[in-house]
Amino acid sequence: MECISVFDMLKIGVGPSSSHTLGPWRAAERFLKELRKEKSIDLINRIQVDLYGSLSLTGKGHATDLAVMLGLSGADPEYIPVESIDVIISAIKNKHEIFLGNEIIIPFNPETDIIFNRNFLPFHANGLTFTAFFENDSYSLTYYSIGGGFVVTEDENNRNEEIKCAFPYPIDKASELLAYCEQENKSISEIVYANECSMRSEEFVHSELMRIWDTMLECMYIGCHTEGILPGGLNVRRRAYDMHKNLIGVLPYEDPYSWLQIIRQTEVKFRQILKWVSCFALAVNEVNASLGRVVTAPTNGSAGVIPAVLMYYMVIENHEANEKQIKQFLMVAGEIGSIFKKGATISAAMGGCQAEIGVSSAMAAAALCEVMGGTPEQVLMAAEIAMEHHLGLTCDPIGGLVQVPCIERNTMGAIKAINAAELALETDAKNAKVPLDKVVNTMWETAKDMNSKYKETSEGGLAVGVNLTDC
Repeated sequence: MECISVFDMLKIGVGPSSSHTLGPWRAAERFLKELRKEKSIDLINRIQVDLYGSLSLTGKGHATDLAVMLGLSGADPEYIPVESIDVIISAIKNKHEIFLGNEIIIPFNPETDIIFNRNFLPFHANGLTFTAFFENDSYSLTYYSIGGGFVVTEDENNRNEEIKCAFPYPIDKASELLAYCEQENKSISEIVYANECSMRSEEFVHSELMRIWDTMLECMYIGCHTEGILPGGLNVRRRAYDMHKNLIGVLPYEDPYSWLQIIRQTEVKFRQILKWVSCFALAVNEVNASLGRVVTAPTNGSAGVIPAVLMYYMVIENHEANEKQIKQFLMVAGEIGSIFKKGATISAAMGGCQAEIGVSSAMAAAALCEVMGGTPEQVLMAAEIAMEHHLGLTCDPIGGLVQVPCIERNTMGAIKAINAAELALETDAKNAKVPLDKVVNTMWETAKDMNSKYKETSEGGLAVGVNLTDC
């Protein structure tokens, strides 16, 4: 079994896409690392990057070209000051050179050294090849960005099938997770915590989970306090700012945590709840669309669902919620996401948007269900309900940008997650007709049947039904 940690499913990085931005960025970092092992980086004359399939078809809109430049420059997506991104990219474009790995300056022209190949490589829809040229030699490696910021080579993927998981509770399927819960008389979050602590110290698990939450909270805060037009050419106006302004009123606050406390004091009628949840989700994905820092959950395109639902729980459902519930929520969400990754996909280029918004909604529904007192059976049922009503959702971004319909879809995924959790909490799970594993399998079969033009290519659906001139 493959060991997938919560910290694999919830990564901190830069938008707008985990598979098209974060993945290629990490692939560039890996290529530099291999170069240093195999060759002398000081002798490189030129670097060429070939993008294939979905990475090529929507690469411009998803900032794939920018990501590989940043990765080759040695910048880290988790820690780079986002305000320095434009500075680095402008320097490369204007000077036609790159400071490779922060070690050596070489010629680099993005217009000729990043090649957009429309054909697909056989292994995965998101392929990219890096080639370093020397005086009498060259060195190439091909990577695949398989969703959620995960990057593999074809050889690594084949070897992974033989690796045995070292977790005390190895899990591939929901049925196995439930069996451990029954056997150990533990909640899902307790099983996940035991797995995480078998690899890391309790202090590390605690601090990293809280760092993830702090990043989510800051992202919502930034999105709710930033107005204007999103980059990319669609002229999409940010909506979280105006929505937040109307909801928050004149109550004073000075930082994300005091903001959270103030929101708890606002009116919570049904319409206001819908607006707050939508506002939180919009805020995250507007930050994501502008190359801001988000938490991949499980992807960047679906990064708003989990923060919005967790914030809903903290400001609407449980004003006493603290670090314990935050960690519980994130661990359950991460585990559900890993089950979908192992049994299906979290890559829209392979499965359409059901693999992103659908999975994130299932993750959030399960997590909310547990912190609201649901049994393990009800938690898995909540995940199943959420995904069941996202089956077949296509990925057809207009202009290849993670904006329309992506941003609004996060609001829908969040609302569905809350509804799914409530339905599961009001149901005797013994009467469930559809187990989660069946839905995971159905999602994968649906993905395989889906026409490729609806899998993050911008060659079908809204992407061709709406012209850029209409925007």
